[in-house]
Amino acid sequence: MAAARAVVVTGATGGLGAGVVEALLDAGYRVIGTWIVPEERDRAVERFGDRAEWIQLDVGAPESVGALAAELGRDGAPWGVAHLVGGFHAGDPVPGMDLTALDTQVALNLRTAAVVMRGFLPGLVERGGGRLVAISSRAAVRPFGGGGAYAASKAALIALTGAASEDVKASGVTVNCLLPSVIDTPGNRAAMPDADPSDWVAPTQIGELIAYLMSDGGAAVTGAALPVDGRV
Repeated sequence: MAAARAVVVTGATGGLGAGVVEALLDAGYRVIGTWIVPEERDRAVERFGDRAEWIQLDVGAPESVGALAAELGRDGAPWGVAHLVGGFHAGDPVPGMDLTALDTQVALNLRTAAVVMRGFLPGLVERGGGRLVAISSRAAVRPFGGGGAYAASKAALIALTGAASEDVKASGVTVNCLLPSVIDTPGNRAAMPDADPSDWVAPTQIGELIAYLMSDGGAAVTGAALPVDGRV
């Protein structure tokens, strides 16, 4: 039996990460999850045990990301990368915007994706195929008041995805991003206690879509920004 294709999942221990890891494992992938918060890592290990591998990684550090890509590349991995790291900021209208918050959103939502693409795409190209999926947001195309910094950084991620796809598609590598509405995470439930989370998008649903994009069947989809709205 052929070895399972390896997928690196950045931010694998966050609110979205567990559902994505679960879906990828269920689809038969070898999952290498990155973490930065020890308490989140401990919960992930408790949930998944040795079904997944865990590596501490600061995705904002190009040297660290490049070193991991090179280390995994020596064994012909990974086949794919699911980049989940990001941040949210609201309640900050553009007139009088907090520019420090804008810089933080760009760093979390755009720069980390650029660092991950810069680090991993050369190896995928060299190996002649692979997948990269990033998480943008519906707010990138449907901005909301007070969310200018968040929406702008996620919109820039769509542009980065499209450019990266053009850069590598001739090699058989695909690059896509997803645009979720509200994701059913513990943080969102705490922030919106009166909402009905059954209308939201489950992390495992996002993971199942990522698993499809990672598959041979997803080879024809690249440069896409795919809406994942649930019933919101």
